[in-house]
Amino acid sequence: MTGLDEIRAMIARGRRPPMMELLDIHLVEVERGHVVFEATPGAAHFNPMGTVHGGFAAAMLDSACGVAANSATEQPSDCPTLEIKIAYHAALTAQTGLVRAIGTLVSLGRRVAFTEAKLIGANDKLYASATSTLLVTERRRT
Repeated sequence: MTGLDEIRAMIARGRRPPMMELLDIHLVEVERGHVVFEATPGAAHFNPMGTVHGGFAAAMLDSACGVAANSATEQPSDCPTLEIKIAYHAALTAQTGLVRAIGTLVSLGRRVAFTEAKLIGANDKLYASATSTLLVTERRRT
């Protein structure tokens, strides 16, 4: 089984990790080195200023980066984030509507992966972008 096979099996089972349930984020597309997550930000994601908290965008981007790396591994692997840089380009609000975090593998070595992701909305408006470095390790058994 490859990382891509494992991710596709998870989607087929219709189960999401608890954080994805909490934030109502859905993995809707996966190919080797490419993933797409979707969500609709709303009042549940607001910060005290009345806009969507940056952590919501960060969670979507970090997930897209990590799963893009995992989707390219030859066996299911752990791909914890070593570093992520996020740039916020526009505020998310309750009126933003559906946004998509598109994650892409840049390169995959034996121990390290480099990925990038963009958070886009309607008409391809860019809300945030990220670059990430991830450690590729053998799956931990618990």
